[in-house]
Amino acid sequence: MKSYFLSLAFLVTVLQAVAADPRIVYTKTFPGSTPPYSSIALERSGDGIYKDAPDDEAPAKFHLSAADTAAIFDLAAKVDFFKRPLESGLKVANMGTKSFRWESEGDPSEVKFNYTQDENGRLLQDWFERIAESELHYFALERSIKFDRLGVHKTLIDLNVTWDRKRLVAIEQFLPMLDRIAKNESFLHMARERAAQLAAAIREKAAE
Repeated sequence: MKSYFLSLAFLVTVLQAVAADPRIVYTKTFPGSTPPYSSIALERSGDGIYKDAPDDEAPAKFHLSAADTAAIFDLAAKVDFFKRPLESGLKVANMGTKSFRWESEGDPSEVKFNYTQDENGRLLQDWFERIAESELHYFALERSIKFDRLGVHKTLIDLNVTWDRKRLVAIEQFLPMLDRIAKNESFLHMARERAAQLAAAIREKAAE
């Protein structure tokens, strides 16, 4: 009986830890831009969801490496988990309304801004912008494979540029599509070669 209660207590502790596991939600609204809305929710586990509309019924799921996730959550700690203002107060052009929200058991907080001079806030924003860029590349490659096979090579060039600029994250999500292109002779030879090269580079990076 004692072991039963110990097991039950352990289960309750685990469930409480899961329920309390925090996440960061980044939202950007900028009418006239592409896309005009984006939202990214990131769990401490590295699992994330990207939406390009508030009512997006098929959001993209991604997974960040442990190192990238730790870097993002460390930056959130450096800006006090969004409990203080990030807005610069300067008269600058409208760059869209951004918000960071810290969702945690009993301790949620949120901050909104147009432009920030806070170094850690800017670094954190850049991380989420990189995630958004990566998911847009994912969508573009997926669409070109399905509907525009002749355009796949151009899509791969765009992806390659972002990779070379070191702005691609959640990189392993691209491997199934890159492998599919590289092995399928219905795609242009130059597209197959580029896909194979990108896949090899991603695998090398992921193994570091």
